[in-house]
Amino acid sequence: MALGFLTDANLSLYPGDTVIEKDVTLGNVTTVLILLVITVLAARNIPGVLEIALLQRLPLSIGGRYAFTTLTQYGIVGAGLVAIFDIVGLDWSKIQWLVAALSVGLGFGLQEIVANFISGIILLFERPIRVGDVVTIDNTTGMVSRIRIRATTIVTWDKQELLIPNKDLITGRLTNWTLSDKMSRITITVGIAYGSDVALALKLLVEAATGHEEILKDPAPFSTFEGFGDNALTLVLRAYVGSLENRLAIVTALHRAINDKFNAAGLSIAFPQRDIHLDASKPLELRLVSRRG
Repeated sequence: MALGFLTDANLSLYPGDTVIEKDVTLGNVTTVLILLVITVLAARNIPGVLEIALLQRLPLSIGGRYAFTTLTQYGIVGAGLVAIFDIVGLDWSKIQWLVAALSVGLGFGLQEIVANFISGIILLFERPIRVGDVVTIDNTTGMVSRIRIRATTIVTWDKQELLIPNKDLITGRLTNWTLSDKMSRITITVGIAYGSDVALALKLLVEAATGHEEILKDPAPFSTFEGFGDNALTLVLRAYVGSLENRLAIVTALHRAINDKFNAAGLSIAFPQRDIHLDASKPLELRLVSRRG
């Protein structure tokens, strides 16, 4: 046959110290190359096909679909490697020395990479964070956009992409604002002048919150008198919103509503000031001092 040379040519493998002949034909090599290409194409395309054809129709969150497609991709790559090793005749007894050598190398030079890889697997299975979650780490807040083998990408509100090593997300301090509930609380502190009607001010704060359509009725907004400040009586409004999407716009609307209601009621929002008392029991002494340059 014209392609008979693919099965007639033999190669020899010499693993370890003992010479062991293993027939590896050019046909085997061709099969390995074809299987390698199929594995790469499958790992790239099958997760996307599953996402479009199946996962979008199931009641799964964005993070759940992402975890499923990522693990599917890892599984395809692993299955492809096992099939390739089987074709070339590699088994555990023949590659254990290589694994042992790699283990030593990983223990010294690649331990951070391995730690990040394992942490990435933990993130996908345990799911303390998911794609689409709003998280805070090291005083930086943003939305999780990708979870990869080595690092997780977080997009801040300034549209900056931060690459956080997966190990830091597992071992460090992390706040997930949307892990089990997207509800969040808005806190607004207001200082009114001494002598103002505190009861009226507290009532107006609650009215300003209940008048906004995106403020939740349950739990209901409430206001408290927190204490006596240096220049003002400190009041605090606490209200809840269903998500973080329009948080800044809601805070702005509440500030405007509070300012309008206080102005209409004649309540003054205090500002820092200092009172200077002069001793008027006797005339003030004035001294003119001349300085010679």
